[in-house]
Amino acid sequence: MTNSSSEPGEQSGRDRIGARQPSPPLEAGLYVVATPIGNLRDITLRALDILGAASRVYAEDTRVARKLLDAYGLKPRLAAYHDHSDDAVRLQILDALAAGESVALISDAGTPLISDPGFKLARAVIEAGHRVFPIPGASAALAGLVASGLPSDRFLFAGFLPSKQSARRAALAELAEIDATLILYETGPRLAESLADMSAALGARDAVVARELTKLFEETRRGTLATLAAHYDSAGAPKGEIVILIGPPPEAPAASDEDLDAFLTAALTRGGVKEAAQEAAKTLGVSRKRAYARALELKA
Repeated sequence: MTNSSSEPGEQSGRDRIGARQPSPPLEAGLYVVATPIGNLRDITLRALDILGAASRVYAEDTRVARKLLDAYGLKPRLAAYHDHSDDAVRLQILDALAAGESVALISDAGTPLISDPGFKLARAVIEAGHRVFPIPGASAALAGLVASGLPSDRFLFAGFLPSKQSARRAALAELAEIDATLILYETGPRLAESLADMSAALGARDAVVARELTKLFEETRRGTLATLAAHYDSAGAPKGEIVILIGPPPEAPAASDEDLDAFLTAALTRGGVKEAAQEAAKTLGVSRKRAYARALELKA
């Protein structure tokens, strides 16, 4: 008898989650499948299983999809689904799901729905009572984040900013106070102008431009928003897919005791201790505990 280093229950548990065997036959539903953002080997084994077994595969651009599918010898029933697809295409997909088919959705690169087609379809599928299965994988936003060196514990993905400068500046004004690393996508021709607008709206923050991630000419350039804007203004518009990552706002210097006392003295003429402390905490960025304790002393 051969000894085993794992218990039978342990082994079957690993098998059930797909550690040692291909994915089981597909249930009816929409499978949102992430595909590589550059290097074709970044496809997952499960994604290959899904694309090979799905009743139908819908792609943002069938020509782009065919390159990936041909690389792995997959020949599914392929059709187009993109931002300009009309209701008839969505109804076609819903009819297939109602008939018990499995439908896979892919974009040109990365994860569908993340600044890519699929949101309207996923919502329609859910509203019709069918399941949506996430098949995770590559995402340019997350790839850029982990390579950036910027705080990753809290971040906001804001997609593409408006192309018109006035609307772009208004959008940046809304993002200015968010205490998180910001992640945005941008095109090469607009990059220098957008970085300059970001510098004007957000100030001297650390930032990263990550370009052509996982591809042959991958570039990760770090600096302040102003220095990055100057670089790309001088170098010209770069090619490829671009992710911009911007560090959170710098912490404001702690208010001095004198500043806090002056603020609370004025605030106490307008309201009680609790209200004055809340106002001081919000305006000066001090802790409510500190503001409340000092307001009590000043009120006494």
